[in-house]
Amino acid sequence: MKRLTSHRLFWPLVTLVLLLAVNASFNPGFWQLRWRDGHLYGSIIDILNRAAPLAIVSLGMTLVIATRGIDISVGAVVAISAAVAAWMIGGQLVMQDGAPVYLSRFPMWLALACAMGVALFCGLWNGVLVAGAGIQPIIATLILMVAGRGVAQLVTGGQIITVYYPPFFFLGGGFLFGLPFALFVVAAMWVVLQLALTRTALGLFIQAIGVNPAAARLAGVRQRLITVCVYGFCGLAAGVAGLLLSSNVKSADGNNAGQLMELDAILAVTLGGTMLTGGRFTLAGSVIGALIIQTLTSTIYSIGVPPEVNLVVKAAVVFVVMLLQSPDFRAWLRSIAVRPAARSAA
Repeated sequence: MKRLTSHRLFWPLVTLVLLLAVNASFNPGFWQLRWRDGHLYGSIIDILNRAAPLAIVSLGMTLVIATRGIDISVGAVVAISAAVAAWMIGGQLVMQDGAPVYLSRFPMWLALACAMGVALFCGLWNGVLVAGAGIQPIIATLILMVAGRGVAQLVTGGQIITVYYPPFFFLGGGFLFGLPFALFVVAAMWVVLQLALTRTALGLFIQAIGVNPAAARLAGVRQRLITVCVYGFCGLAAGVAGLLLSSNVKSADGNNAGQLMELDAILAVTLGGTMLTGGRFTLAGSVIGALIIQTLTSTIYSIGVPPEVNLVVKAAVVFVVMLLQSPDFRAWLRSIAVRPAARSAA
């Protein structure tokens, strides 16, 4: 039992199961799945679909945190990616053979490539500032966090850009084999990362950089290059999340898209068991952390908590969960439980 509870995924999974149980107790139809129009419907499917963008951002954030870094600009990168894609796609209404048809301003593949390319550039920019210029990660990414939000608003002209091109809607709102397409995007990214980190030396290099960057550099690890690439991937992940979000809501808002997503991503990574001090990380835990946050949000709404206190309740639950995951806190609780038993035995 002790070996089970000491596993890094034990407490995140317990937390997720408890939140699902609480949600189900307030919503009798929570576990029900319905097949309609060729795909599944239900509360569980909705939680999985809504958690997908955060899970993707959390995967990128995991690698950054594993190298002792932090990226608080991912929310702005999400907004930039969404804005670029929405602006390039748009959707002009034309008449073809007497029927109204929406056409994309640019080819959709080009719009998606440009959006992800810009996001990748943003991530590489952060990596160069951190690894090349030696700027502290939180300061380097703070620059893009502020400037990036402004860039997104410049692209959108300070307005909400609505997309009218139906093929674009499939990314965030479409279904494949009865499940949301966004889940396949998350699964594909997780599999690729897992293979790269476990079947090559990349995972060991990232851990070495997180444990001791100087020692890793002396051991021959290309610490700066790997750090730049990690930040680049984090930016790319945020770009993909931006595409899913804008596709789901069929619009792009440079001011509000991805708002506070950087905090949720950091929280998901830590809830999943990755250490903020670097070195130790888990991709599966980060995905579970994203599911915890989305399930918590759904639970808060289902139990009727007033909107103005949602963040307070969310913070309180997260605080308790983090305490339970702390080995020092659990050791303190065990010591308190042992004292009365020792006194009674005496």
